[in-house]
Amino acid sequence: MSAVFIDLNQTEDVRDVIHLAVEALCAGKIIAIPTETVYGLAASALQPAAVKRLWELKGRDSSKPFAIAVKSLEDSLDYVPNMSPLAKRLAKRCWPGPVTLVMDDHPESVIHQLDQPVVDATVPSGSVGLRVPDHDVTRQILRLCAGPVVLTSANLAGQPPAINGQTVSKELSEHVDLIIDAGPTKFQDASTVVKVDGDQLTVLREGVVKSENIRGLTDYIAVVVCTGNTCRSPMAEAILKKQFSTKFGCEIDQLSDYGVTVLSAGISAMPGAPAANQSVEVMRQYGVDISSHCSQPMTGRIAKCADVIFALTSGHRQAIVSQWPELKNTVKTLRPDGGDISDPIGSPVAVYQSCAQQIDQCLDHWLQHIDFSQFSKRT
Repeated sequence: MSAVFIDLNQTEDVRDVIHLAVEALCAGKIIAIPTETVYGLAASALQPAAVKRLWELKGRDSSKPFAIAVKSLEDSLDYVPNMSPLAKRLAKRCWPGPVTLVMDDHPESVIHQLDQPVVDATVPSGSVGLRVPDHDVTRQILRLCAGPVVLTSANLAGQPPAINGQTVSKELSEHVDLIIDAGPTKFQDASTVVKVDGDQLTVLREGVVKSENIRGLTDYIAVVVCTGNTCRSPMAEAILKKQFSTKFGCEIDQLSDYGVTVLSAGISAMPGAPAANQSVEVMRQYGVDISSHCSQPMTGRIAKCADVIFALTSGHRQAIVSQWPELKNTVKTLRPDGGDISDPIGSPVAVYQSCAQQIDQCLDHWLQHIDFSQFSKRT
């Protein structure tokens, strides 16, 4: 019996398709769904017979386990409760998106609450692959499913993955129950598969995201934020870079060798403004040149990629958290007591010097709370 084929471009209400897909998964059926990379075949992990059928369809051996599609980074922690800082950074910056993370299995993972055929299909060799697809329809399907979803590429063994619904229909219509066609995929290439073991990573399969770009996505990113990004935060950025370089025993321009990036931004900054002359002068006294600094506004991309955000005042912190509530634990006032670093704008150099000294002391306090064992020089 051929699969039910649904063309999303010819559908009046996509919500009906989403509910149909969820019902099919709950009923133990195999469905073909779009992602941003290639089309995938999905089965509910709560339906061991469906997972077994999918395994037989793909003709897999134990060296090629299925991935588990999850809703978000937060959801993934149920599957890898001991996720390393490096893995969390990579997940935060790549999910939803075309990267599959492979991490060590953990005895407290919810995977071990599933039936043995599902465990065998997803963690046969002590590691599990997780993916958060970046496709609206598929993500809504995942959000509505009661449990995890097993996901693999839509193709038979030895055949290339399908990048459009018509190919899925031609090759797999007799083997699956439902095909959702959303047209050609965005990237038309497979996800990049990355194995993360503690603070080490290995690209197991290069896909959309190239190997040379993966390492840069794992940097520890610290961001300092003030209002205009011309006085306080450029000085704080420079001082923090200097403190990190002192810790590592390297030059500031070598921080990337240790996986550290320090940025500054402004809540109300206009892009491209230089640092205040007084800030440049004071930082010169610290042995750091910020004469080429260009201001930038605080954006969602910067905020959500940051490991820590230091706000120069409580007002700055409130503004950031109001816009991105999920970052409340990431954003800290630079002063440990929650007070403000006063704005020296328009003041003499001596006031800027006093401001820089206060920033230096506060940053030194915060650096005492950073686990430096997570950093090592990259080879």
